[in-house]
Amino acid sequence: MRLTREKLSGHGLAVVAAAALLALTGCGGSGGAGGTKSDSADQVPATATGSLEDLAAEVKCKPSIQTDADEIRQAICKNPDGKFVLATFATDRGQREWINDAKDYGGFYLVGAKWVAVADQKVVTALRGQLGGTLEEGASHHSGGSGGGGTETAHSGHRG
Repeated sequence: MRLTREKLSGHGLAVVAAAALLALTGCGGSGGAGGTKSDSADQVPATATGSLEDLAAEVKCKPSIQTDADEIRQAICKNPDGKFVLATFATDRGQREWINDAKDYGGFYLVGAKWVAVADQKVVTALRGQLGGTLEEGASHHSGGSGGGGTETAHSGHRG
């Protein structure tokens, strides 16, 4: 594997985020395992800080670095809770731009201080019990092939 250390534009970061997100979630969330275990949501620790490696160690995963740029470091992680993308950012603004662009592709986001974890809802909820942070949800996209298409009255991901 070849690691790169380069500058990525905002659009380039969104493409990287989308590719990683689609690889993990299969273009959609798990569809509703909500309510199965709420104690981890009730006991949210203070939001973790640190490098990508520090955060990965906190959740007991060995990060597979995918992007190593000045503005963002991104890795695929897997632990007993599941598989997820973990990214750290050089600036708060860079983080917010990345999240805003990535949310168009759906998914669930655990957002901390200059870091984000992206996975399905079950994994993100479990990670929140270890890393703290704030939960955010991306736009819902249906391919139309598995039933759910056409049931949404408004599409939250594309507002004027």
